[in-house]
Amino acid sequence: MKNLYLAAAASCALATPALAQQADQITVVATGSPQRIDQTGQPITVLTAADLARLQGPDITRALEQVPGLTISRNGGPGAFTGVRLRGSDSEQVLVLIDGVRVEDVAAPGAGFDFGTLTTGGIERIDVLRGSNSVTWGSAALGGVIAIQTRELNGLEASAEGGSRGSFAGEAAAGLAREKYALSLTGGYTTTDGVSAAAVGTEADGARQWHFGGKARLDLAPGLSFVANARYADTRTDIDGYPAPNYTFADTPEYQTTRQASGRAGLRYEGAWLTLNTGFALSDTKRDYYDPTFGTAPSYGYRGRSHRADLTGRAKLPANFALDFGADSEWTRYSGTFDARQTARQTSGHMMLGWYTDAISLAAGLRYDDHNRFGNATTLGANGTVRLAQNLRLRASYGEGFKAPTLYQLLSDYGNAALRPERSRSYDAGLEYKSGPVTAAVTVYRRDSRNLIAFVSCFGQTTAICTNRPFGTYDNVGKARAEGAEAELTLRPTAKFTLRSLYSYTKARNLTPGNAQFGNDLARRPRHALTLSGDWETPLAGFALGADLRLISQSFDNASNTVRLPGGPVATLRASLPLHDRVTLYARVENVFDNRLPTAAGYSAVGRGAFAGLRVRY
Repeated sequence: MKNLYLAAAASCALATPALAQQADQITVVATGSPQRIDQTGQPITVLTAADLARLQGPDITRALEQVPGLTISRNGGPGAFTGVRLRGSDSEQVLVLIDGVRVEDVAAPGAGFDFGTLTTGGIERIDVLRGSNSVTWGSAALGGVIAIQTRELNGLEASAEGGSRGSFAGEAAAGLAREKYALSLTGGYTTTDGVSAAAVGTEADGARQWHFGGKARLDLAPGLSFVANARYADTRTDIDGYPAPNYTFADTPEYQTTRQASGRAGLRYEGAWLTLNTGFALSDTKRDYYDPTFGTAPSYGYRGRSHRADLTGRAKLPANFALDFGADSEWTRYSGTFDARQTARQTSGHMMLGWYTDAISLAAGLRYDDHNRFGNATTLGANGTVRLAQNLRLRASYGEGFKAPTLYQLLSDYGNAALRPERSRSYDAGLEYKSGPVTAAVTVYRRDSRNLIAFVSCFGQTTAICTNRPFGTYDNVGKARAEGAEAELTLRPTAKFTLRSLYSYTKARNLTPGNAQFGNDLARRPRHALTLSGDWETPLAGFALGADLRLISQSFDNASNTVRLPGGPVATLRASLPLHDRVTLYARVENVFDNRLPTAAGYSAVGRGAFAGLRVRY
């Protein structure tokens, strides 16, 4: 019941056969309600707190690269803007939740989430669903869903590490967990001198963040609990710009501050045949940009906020049937230094009927969304899984996704109130095998996207969509297709030795009829990505060694495929030594070969670095 509660309370627990430790783990991300992982046909991956400790360090991207089909784009070093793509999607087409709260920046032009503002501190698990799933999660879930759950702790934990480039990361957590109540608090501070954001720069652009959060649970009556969580993060990141007289990308003293606050409070009921989860969530982001050359006040800034009331539930029906359902209403607003405050409202309802047995599980559902700015959207989805043999399972899914135009795209000075939502249809099928020390999975997929929103330059144009738009506007101008394959293999020849491999092939292309870039690869999508990882606990007093190798192919930085981004290997060596049953010393060398691979043209990438730290549990 504890695993069931943790998954349901966060509304975001997942697992994958290649990483999960138990076949009967509970997931809620597939349907919005708790269910066994082996009873969903959707491709799902989980990284646990143990994985984060094994991989070490505050940089969350090193852990995310353990997920097939996932790639990173970063504008410089740690702390710089970081986008995450799933199966060739845009980073803004991946829905991100922290403890069940949608945390996209609704003030940003594309309303994506910046993973540069998130560290591994306080995280219990990271759960990833690959493929469109707007039936359950609504807008933005075109490429997939990344759901992050913070920990419910009973005891004390602390860690501190330091290393290259003036880096330091300190984390602390304390909690009390009992059958009828629980309260946990976490906090941390990270800083680094970083590297120059501009590839041609010489001065380091650093980053620092402090954050804290908490979560609580209180049983009010049999089956009825009050649950709440909150998070606050304050980040400062040095950035580069376009200084006079050349106005080319180079060193500047500019910096950006980002303040994020999110939380949710609600009730959860678990009965014999009915489960309900209802609550109210808030997510708020404030971003300001400073140029000390012109004074201490912000040069410009943006504010975005969303309020969301939601209800999800599951009704168990006769003959192994179950009905998952939900409804929500979200109010969003944004404003900026040069943009007046704008608002939008979106109300949604969904349901999914499933038949779940140990041998076969099938589910299908639909969602209806009504948006006061662009109208409505209907989304469909279905998935199934069949046990072909004792250790072999076939799964397949069809999912549709949509992404509502952002307030900036609709209503800013560049806005277009006639925009329609971006839409997608995704298909995948796979086989999963698990027997003793061998776990393997292979998946093939395709996603077709249409009505993609892009900025249209109006230079030299004064008619049609460019009427009264001297600089440009947004329009639904694009179609794209992403297709590929993913392979996962885990070998555990002994209880203390593990080998993992993940390979992804992603072919993401522009298929916009009549477009000059028709048939070109989409920008910043490497076709090949391979992750190899090994861990060995030696016989020497628990001394453990590990290594990770990430190898990506070349990609293009622009739509015309004229600017290349390099590919190559990045390797990390890791070690840990228990000094006591509650104290662990650890160390690692990142980018052993000092192979600097920028993921955005014109930006730098981090080279070799050495780090060491201490972890304490009580």
